[in-house]
Amino acid sequence: MSYQALYRVWRPQKLQDVVGQEHITKTLQNALVQQKLSHAYLFTGPRGTGKTSAAKIISKAVNCRNAPTTEPCNECEACRGISDGSIVDVMEIDAASNNGVDEIRDIRDKVKFAPSAVSYKVYIIDEVHMLTTGAFNALLKTLEEPPPHVIFILATTEPHKIPLTIISRCQRFDFKRITSSAMLGRMEEIVQESSIEIDQPALALIARVSEGGMRDALSLLDQAVSFSDGMISRDDIHAVIGSVSHDMMYQIVESVRSGSVGDGLQAVDRLMQEGKDANRFIEDLIFFFRDALMAKTAPELEESRELMATDDAFQQTVDQLDTVWIFHMLEKLNHFQQQMKWASHPQVFLEMFIVQASQQTASLPAPAADTGASSSAVEKLEQKIEHLERTLQKLQAEGVPAAKENAPAQQTKPKPRQAASSNKSRAGVQRVKAMLEKASKQELQQAQSKWGNVIEQVKRESVPASAWLSDCQPAAASESELVLSFRNEMHRNMVDEKFRELVENAVSQQFGRAFVLHTLLEADWEEVKASFSRRTSQPSEDGAPEEADTEAEDEGNPLIDEAVKLVGRDLLEIKE
Repeated sequence: MSYQALYRVWRPQKLQDVVGQEHITKTLQNALVQQKLSHAYLFTGPRGTGKTSAAKIISKAVNCRNAPTTEPCNECEACRGISDGSIVDVMEIDAASNNGVDEIRDIRDKVKFAPSAVSYKVYIIDEVHMLTTGAFNALLKTLEEPPPHVIFILATTEPHKIPLTIISRCQRFDFKRITSSAMLGRMEEIVQESSIEIDQPALALIARVSEGGMRDALSLLDQAVSFSDGMISRDDIHAVIGSVSHDMMYQIVESVRSGSVGDGLQAVDRLMQEGKDANRFIEDLIFFFRDALMAKTAPELEESRELMATDDAFQQTVDQLDTVWIFHMLEKLNHFQQQMKWASHPQVFLEMFIVQASQQTASLPAPAADTGASSSAVEKLEQKIEHLERTLQKLQAEGVPAAKENAPAQQTKPKPRQAASSNKSRAGVQRVKAMLEKASKQELQQAQSKWGNVIEQVKRESVPASAWLSDCQPAAASESELVLSFRNEMHRNMVDEKFRELVENAVSQQFGRAFVLHTLLEADWEEVKASFSRRTSQPSEDGAPEEADTEAEDEGNPLIDEAVKLVGRDLLEIKE
């Protein structure tokens, strides 16, 4: 088969042909001419940005008859032999299929032999991140101290998968995505040399959908040449990549903007019947609104000027769009794109976007009209400013009047409000009520006397835990249980949920026996204490303690809990 794909025919043969990587090619050219080449290189970056091509060019340049030189001549026997693969001293290895320890050991054993046809042996290991851990370990020592006649060039699209011990032994060069302008310039040279008829908007579309990969761009151009019978247009590119034509895009955007849900859904259904991909269409919509936003907010940019000049329909559509509405559409598109990534039927989410976006268009506030009301508001503001200026001048001239003698010298500080109750705190009320039956004053006095030691022990194990305990004090104690009363709800929650075990262990060690910890807010503790006092001091007719407290009945009542959340228990009065 004599035909070769465009990306193979136009593969860079010199470093100056590697498009968009001037920061790398200049460094390599200087290293070649100054003979300061490293023994190992690591080329990283997206696909189709020139990593393997640059590696092949370096292997030719170091072995060229004219070396040292910035570029290979591509005419001597060494350059031609490396280009056609007939010189075995330059080996290009695919690590995806040769990723085992045995293959790397074979390289390690052959490295020590001198090259047979050229000056340097060059090993180009492509997709090096696919090597196994054992293969990386086998490569380590050889990569660090290879013979003087050997150069290793590793290429990968995923450098984060390479061990740091390998990366540290290489000079790393990060290839970046090729800009659209650089890709356009290169493709214009290629189509001119290859006598390919294609219009400028089609080339621009190829550059955009290639996502910074030159190889992808040339492959798409090659496919478009086969598809089209004559001049390649933008519609031909849309047909090849399966995206939506601009006319259809403008029609759908207009349907959404005008709130015509039916027209938008019919257009989507027509696209799906034509075999279009819903995920690709949502991406095309995002790019369209991005272009529209650029054209509305930064029309002086070269990209915006090109879009407006080459596409009259785009300009007419953008002129009818509002910037705020574009922002809303981009937010919705981003949301639905995330949903569609994992959906079994992405078309459903695309239709949901059309419906919601069309309905939202009608609910967006219209931009305020420019009326005389704004001028009257400005006049009022100016009058207020003049009044304030006159008042300030008067104060500066006469001074601030003395305060009234009968004014209080010092305002009374507001009494700090007691911490309101919370559902989490009230959850332990019943347990504390049961515990109070066994509590004693002697146990509480003993707990209070040892509480400082407890905090010191907690502080030695966790300083944050002791900080959270600074807000509480022992309120009641029995032989095996301790109640802590907190002024702050956050402090109580942190101790109860995160540091409970630590505090219980500290209390147990100080008392020499196991303790269970109960935590309440002060408001809940005061209520429990008052309820216990009433119950123990007012027996009923049959001699049993009277259940005067209604906390058990209130506990779990959703209406009361919601009322406590809204106004706080201090302002709440519960009646039967």
